[in-house]
Amino acid sequence: MSLISRHLSQLSYIIIASGVGFGSFGLVRIGALLIAAGTAGYAISHPGNRAIERYLPLVIALALFFLALALAHKR
Repeated sequence: MSLISRHLSQLSYIIIASGVGFGSFGLVRIGALLIAAGTAGYAISHPGNRAIERYLPLVIALALFFLALALAHKR
């Protein structure tokens, strides 16, 4: 694993953890967006994986991103 991939992987873990933290405090939309971004970053940082192991997390992250945008605003 190259240095850039390692840093991207660690950054993705931090983004996912902060997304879970935001979601647990009631900021669900921000949490979902951060989890989607972290999942996409993690999938991109592992280029040696097979196609299903690489593209399935990207598809799930994309679906979570659009789901987060479709959530109703809290008023």
